[in-house]
Amino acid sequence: MRRPGVVSGLLTATLFAAAASAEPRHGYSTFGELKYRQDFAHFDYVNPIAPKGGEVRFGHGQGSFDNLNPFITRGIRLPGMSATIVGLPFESLMTAAGDEPDSFYGLIAESIDVATDRRSVTFALRESVRWHDGSPLTVNDVVFSFETLRDKGAPQYRLLYRDIERVEALDRRRVQFRFRDGAILRDLPQLAAGMPILSKSHFSRVEFDRTTLDPPLGSGPYRIVEVVPGRSLILKRVENYWGRDLAVNRGRWNFDQIRLEFYRDRSVEFEAFKAGEFDFREEFTSKTWATEYDFPAVKDGRVVRETIPDEAPAPRQYFVLNGRREKFSDRRVREAFALAFDFEWTNKNLFYGIYERTKSVFQNSDMAARSLPDGLELEFLNPYRDRLPPEVFTQVWEPPVTDGTGNNRTQLAKARNLLAAAGWNVRDGKARNARGQVFEIEYLMEEPTFERIFAPVVRNLERLGIEARMRQVESAQYASRMQTYDFDVTTKAFATPTTPGISERNFWSSTAAATEGNLNYAGIADPAIDDMLERIANAQDRATLRAASRALDRTLLWNHYIVPQWFRANDLFAYWDMFARPAIRPKFAQGVLDTWWIDQAKAAKIDRTRR
Repeated sequence: MRRPGVVSGLLTATLFAAAASAEPRHGYSTFGELKYRQDFAHFDYVNPIAPKGGEVRFGHGQGSFDNLNPFITRGIRLPGMSATIVGLPFESLMTAAGDEPDSFYGLIAESIDVATDRRSVTFALRESVRWHDGSPLTVNDVVFSFETLRDKGAPQYRLLYRDIERVEALDRRRVQFRFRDGAILRDLPQLAAGMPILSKSHFSRVEFDRTTLDPPLGSGPYRIVEVVPGRSLILKRVENYWGRDLAVNRGRWNFDQIRLEFYRDRSVEFEAFKAGEFDFREEFTSKTWATEYDFPAVKDGRVVRETIPDEAPAPRQYFVLNGRREKFSDRRVREAFALAFDFEWTNKNLFYGIYERTKSVFQNSDMAARSLPDGLELEFLNPYRDRLPPEVFTQVWEPPVTDGTGNNRTQLAKARNLLAAAGWNVRDGKARNARGQVFEIEYLMEEPTFERIFAPVVRNLERLGIEARMRQVESAQYASRMQTYDFDVTTKAFATPTTPGISERNFWSSTAAATEGNLNYAGIADPAIDDMLERIANAQDRATLRAASRALDRTLLWNHYIVPQWFRANDLFAYWDMFARPAIRPKFAQGVLDTWWIDQAKAAKIDRTRR
């Protein structure tokens, strides 16, 4: 592993001058102009004079944790807001704006200089950047971060950074990312800007790729100050935080202390919230939202419930069928499985009608394929016409629809015919292949809340002669089995990017399918999809990006590689009435953690009633 030091001298400066001849800027946008000018004072969605102070407590009801290094696969990695909280000590060269889809502004770096040929990008680091121990963050830390994440980090980093040829320090403040010949260049400046920066000094003393409950050294607005394994995690705002006066931080990071409380499952977490053990809860369980928020603190207004429209692309949530299993290698089998999921009955009887059926991996965005392919999209699809399902070209994908009564005979009859066509015929009440083997499926789940959702699917599969069972495992075993793809069927959920790009490779590419610890849980290895992924990453305008994304969308759906589940067009928040927030909400972010603050008068009143 090469770890170049600071490069100096006239010769080196001359060699790099031609490549880095574009004008340095305070921000970067993949498409179009930046919203905020160089002299902007703060983001529009913050209160620049928000008061600092107080403690906010969040709950985590999906088991515990055993690792505070979020950049490796070992150990139990936390999802959602919990992962965001654990990541607060770490920063990147630039930071995203919550009201733009693809823009970054200077954080550790004060400027970005994209070469005119786009083959490299140079960042100038701020003089003031400091690690939490007071030592300066240097260009050598940036070089170390790239090489360490690439060589020892979670597999997705190797895939993300494969087109970065090298990172070199040009002088004491400037660091350059150079891209490989033939690389898809569009997203690489943004990818470099968002790379987390690690302390070379810290990880020279601590083994990087081992789980740890000792917080790694960071440079961000918070640092972890207390860890009680299995119970809690406490972060404190860094009083002398080097970046507190930057425009990108003004009005943000207002809580003095953030506490994350851990519970066995969401049911226990909810009871703790009712008892006032923590302050803010995003609700994910429709039954709980519809039937269980009738406790006294809600009735008397001490706990506020809010349904807030979400303008960002809907999260991806789907049944994952492990295509590495022979039984799922046939598209007809995968479609039969999709027909066994009765969403209309589930939404009516289990979700209280608050969900909508997901119809795209880019739901709630213009990247979704909701019309027949034409123009540029058809041009992308035509070379694969002989290997793609014919419906890709003739129909808009729609999920099966039932009448919601639970009597979905029509769908199950179609599923039975598909299974028979794929060689699974019912004998003695069991679906068997030509070798006489019974079709068996295990639903793997980490949370007991999914049992009530899986159970009706299991019953429908049994009506098809399939032996289906559910298995709940604890967090560590679930994480291990998912990393090694040791499962038949499970449910996964991920945030959807506002601007699809290189990161889509992690979910759908052949390379990701062949690498343990990656996010292509379905094991998709399809040349047509690989081509669409490269077109997405290489798109130079939004029209091309839309065409490639829609081509990917319909190819995934008509192959039934995944079974889309459901989404809400709203966020469901419940919180003890102790907060204040800006008048404007960021369009592409929730903003709770970084833009809200504690109203001290409200908090004092709430604290008295919770004692």
